[in-house]
Amino acid sequence: MTTLESVAHLGDELRDQLHQLYVHLHRNPELSMQENRTAELIEERMRALGCETFRCGGTGVVAVLRNGDGPIVGFRADTDALPVQEDTGLDYASTARGTLPDGTDVPVMHACGHDTHVTCAIGAATRLAATPEAWAGTVVFLFQPGEETAAGAKAMVEDGLWDRAPRPEVVYGQHVWAGRSGGVELSTGPAMAMADSWRVTVHGRGGHGSRPEDTIDPVVLAAHMVVRIQSVTSREVPAQAATVVTVATFHAGLKENIIPATAEFTLNVRSLDPAVRERVLAALRRVIAAEAAASAAPEPEIEELYSFPLLVNDPEETASVRAALAAALGEDKVMDRPAQMGSEDFGHLPDAIGVPGVYWFFGGMPDAVVDGGDPVPTNHSPHFAPVLEPTLSTGVRAALAAILSRLGGAR
Repeated sequence: MTTLESVAHLGDELRDQLHQLYVHLHRNPELSMQENRTAELIEERMRALGCETFRCGGTGVVAVLRNGDGPIVGFRADTDALPVQEDTGLDYASTARGTLPDGTDVPVMHACGHDTHVTCAIGAATRLAATPEAWAGTVVFLFQPGEETAAGAKAMVEDGLWDRAPRPEVVYGQHVWAGRSGGVELSTGPAMAMADSWRVTVHGRGGHGSRPEDTIDPVVLAAHMVVRIQSVTSREVPAQAATVVTVATFHAGLKENIIPATAEFTLNVRSLDPAVRERVLAALRRVIAAEAAASAAPEPEIEELYSFPLLVNDPEETASVRAALAAALGEDKVMDRPAQMGSEDFGHLPDAIGVPGVYWFFGGMPDAVVDGGDPVPTNHSPHFAPVLEPTLSTGVRAALAAILSRLGGAR
């Protein structure tokens, strides 16, 4: 039995334990930067494995597993859930509620699979702790909060992460997605897009719906902005440069015969090139200001909500990880993945200390769903429900393959 096979052998008992852990996490999701119970559970599990742990970035947990002299690698798993009402029909579906920063009470669901990530990371740590003869070095497990709001990785770095934890030579991460369970996909170079989110408040002059001439209607004004900004991508960005501009919320007014004084919308911008990003953001500001001026309205307020960095997979390290994944799972289970317009804050962790990072995806959908002919529920859907197996075993095995490729264990 190869070293990887001996380390990655879960056995029925551990597999059952991981299933129970996943079900518990899925039933008990917590919103971004509020992952208190999740952090406590992670600390308990990782300390039981002999890890040194400390809190970082609020509800983040760092767990250091040492096994003599050798390389140091980082492995990240995000922990937060989303304000989504679950509609999977699972017998362990979440009924949890949470409170957003603005005080709004919302349903909470692990609609992006972060419960899977935590389970797989703990599973990988469990097997490493049980087989010290098979590897040497240090693994820094990073249980990161607040990925969904782009707050967590930055918070950990600003809280002195790399001054308090051993500095790795490389940082790995993985994400479950709506692909076929048992397979993995990874990109070389740019892997996930930069993202910028704004809240735009448009000011007008309110009044009676029967006398629009006495008002500056912010609904009409904001509607013109929403339509006009869509032309930025189609008319100001080269066709070869991928960008996405989305307006996802629009709020104004309280009654049908009152023209409100303000309207508000939020927008999200995705891009893969820093220069294109700057060009698009500048164009959006110009269009918003110009539309307001055209209506003799005050200057709109633009609040920058959050920003995700570009996630870049180091080519040399990605080639090494790809080979390890192919050896662990089979060449037919490892597929190339084009750059995605989705975003991740994982890049902050390796970028902060100038080391390479590698990030891959593993499938979570059963064959019957993928081949069923209906649209497959994707991440952030209220119907997103990864099948337990082979999803969890694949995630554990992929994590171990990458880690052991650096710590001298995989062959």
